[in-house]
Amino acid sequence: MLIAADKFKGSLTAVQVAERITAGLRTVLPGLAVEALPVADGGDGTVDAAVAAGFQRHEVRVAGPLGQEVTAAFALRGDTAVVEMAEASGLQRLPAGVFAPLTASTYGSGELLRAALDAGARTIVFGVGGSATTDGGAGMLSALGARFVDAGGEPVTPGGEGLAALASADLSALDPRLASVEFVLASDVDNPLTGPKGAAAVYGPQKGASPDDVATLDAALAHYAKVLERAIGAKAAEYAASPGAGAAGGIGYGALLIGARFRPGIDVMLDVLGFAPALEQATLVITGEGSLDEQTLHGKAPAGVAAAARAAGKEVIAVCGRLALRPAALGSAGIRRAYPLTDAEPDVATCIADAGPILERVAQQIARDFLT
Repeated sequence: MLIAADKFKGSLTAVQVAERITAGLRTVLPGLAVEALPVADGGDGTVDAAVAAGFQRHEVRVAGPLGQEVTAAFALRGDTAVVEMAEASGLQRLPAGVFAPLTASTYGSGELLRAALDAGARTIVFGVGGSATTDGGAGMLSALGARFVDAGGEPVTPGGEGLAALASADLSALDPRLASVEFVLASDVDNPLTGPKGAAAVYGPQKGASPDDVATLDAALAHYAKVLERAIGAKAAEYAASPGAGAAGGIGYGALLIGARFRPGIDVMLDVLGFAPALEQATLVITGEGSLDEQTLHGKAPAGVAAAARAAGKEVIAVCGRLALRPAALGSAGIRRAYPLTDAEPDVATCIADAGPILERVAQQIARDFLT
């Protein structure tokens, strides 16, 4: 039995999901052999998944999205680092109820990458998602040595709004170690930087951006890309239109500018976490996340797990807090059956508050349905 589930956001971490499923299964079958491999798709929880798979956790003090100092972590095993931008620049780093769509910066994410380089990383998996920011990665690049100045030669103000005043960009002083590192951009979205499917239009409202803010940010990001095109040539425009450039408020664009290679986040993480050898030993796979819905089918962790398991001829069961997919859609994704917590407890608020015990009960039902 292999448990390869993502977090239930707001209720359980991926590690806790695996623990609760294991406890429920063993209530019915005490001697059951279970391997837990918590997974993530590059968003928040990616470092925790890597640590659960045997990476070492490293903590550093970096700038949060509003410039305040925070303690952020990356994971390291050998010379491979897993860096999660949400650790430094995520929504969870904002005070409760506070959004800063125009001014939040990714500077701390750049500091986190620099810390991974300092620790000896030669391969960096950069998981992006859950960001508070829409600055096109300008803050991150600044922390790595780039300069972005206005017409008066002063650094532009932090955040996406400040990019409207950008007059020139200089990437010549970027950390030279970046040139010799394998840098993988791991994301579950493939949006370009700007336009109706870009970083500001699609994800800005989730970060508190009003319609006027979205227009301001999109125009600022387009201007930013134009200035970078003058600085480094046509590839700046190519990267702006590339899949993944709009990930996490455009930090994907910044990563592409410094040599990152875009890959779907769950595919990268399954490789890093050692999913293939674990899958070989499994007779049944349980995956899941908080909500199984249309987004799940577009690069989220359960879809990636199910696709890999199906290719290996393994059966997949899913658990979730909420189920919004029909059986046919589940089947097409390679999931035989899904077990939402709301089947065991119809009240959604109770499901969120007591997700752990309810998930144990659901796991007991899975054991009775599939293992006895």
